[in-house]
Amino acid sequence: MTEEELVEKFKSENITLSPLYKRVIAHAIDEFIIACFMFFAFYGMLEAASSSEEALSALVEYLAPYIVLMKIIYQTFFVRLYGATVGKTLMKIRIISMIDGQNPNIFLSLIRANMRILSEAVFFIGFLWALNGFKKQTWEDIGARTLVVNA
Repeated sequence: MTEEELVEKFKSENITLSPLYKRVIAHAIDEFIIACFMFFAFYGMLEAASSSEEALSALVEYLAPYIVLMKIIYQTFFVRLYGATVGKTLMKIRIISMIDGQNPNIFLSLIRANMRILSEAVFFIGFLWALNGFKKQTWEDIGARTLVVNA
């Protein structure tokens, strides 16, 4: 689907791009959900630590890869199946592919999830891209050729 066809589809179906504040709130909700899940999954390990330094060390050395993996699985699963994570659903926004206007396929969902991790790893610089440009795309949107629209 060309950009012109996409613009026409947006006009005919009354689709609008999501405002950035909704995306920020959705991101915070998703991060909270993942943090709660990880806390409960690894509570025993953190409780067994004899000091806060030991707990922090365990978090950085042992849990960080699991947190990254959980984020990738969470984002990929929900974006592929529903076109939105829990946070995006609560904020009434969704992700669509620029290719066909549908939910991104599994490959694009996985690219998007990995680009999101990369953006977070470099101090959320990839999210700042959404401040510039007509389509309000972040790094993950650009990499996966997606848009975030109002549901």
